Amino acid sequence: MDVRTFTVGSMAENCHIARRDGAREAVVVDPGEEAPRLLEAIAALELDVVAILLTHTHFDHVGAVAPLARATGAPVWCPELEVAVLADIMRYVPWDGFGPYESYDADHTVAGGERLALAGLDIDVLLTPGHSPGHVTYHVPAEQAVFSGDVLFAGSIGRTDLPGGDTATLMRTLGELLDALPDETVVHPGHMGATTIGRERASNPFLAQLA
Repeated sequence: MDVRTFTVGSMAENCHIARRDGAREAVVVDPGEEAPRLLEAIAALELDVVAILLTHTHFDHVGAVAPLARATGAPVWCPELEVAVLADIMRYVPWDGFGPYESYDADHTVAGGERLALAGLDIDVLLTPGHSPGHVTYHVPAEQAVFSGDVLFAGSIGRTDLPGGDTATLMRTLGELLDALPDETVVHPGHMGATTIGRERASNPFLAQLA
């Protein structure tokens, strides 16, 4: 699988564009901001975006959803519990000075447990709450890869001090992820660089209590 990561916006959020090696069809995960830059990359790579997948709907992960969906015609998959946030983004921006962002009505919803067949990839949707109530993670088993959103980072974990966050829930989610995913799984997170489940299991200080 070919994953291109673009760090966008003032919150340094990672938008991922993923496809099978050499394929034209692709999925976009969490287009947070800088829609023109993302569209320029999609055009340069001559990609056909068949889906936009959202791990959660915090503003830094969804600010470019509407313009990308409009320009590419790709449907948007949104966590079921967070559809209302995507539909009224600015109401849920917790700080002044961000936006304005265009809201979007989700085309499809996910709640965890689904398997999506998109762009030649079989993608398992895992419900991974804690950072936000409906947060999901997209696991591509055949490619040993996961798009973790804001649940797991290199050397860190998601914050829980935003509305809907819950530390106990997040720790339970992380324990389930460590149990479910092999060490070789590459983690493509919502912020910072890529890592692996094995690396985080061995060295992430926030996961030590789960050992």
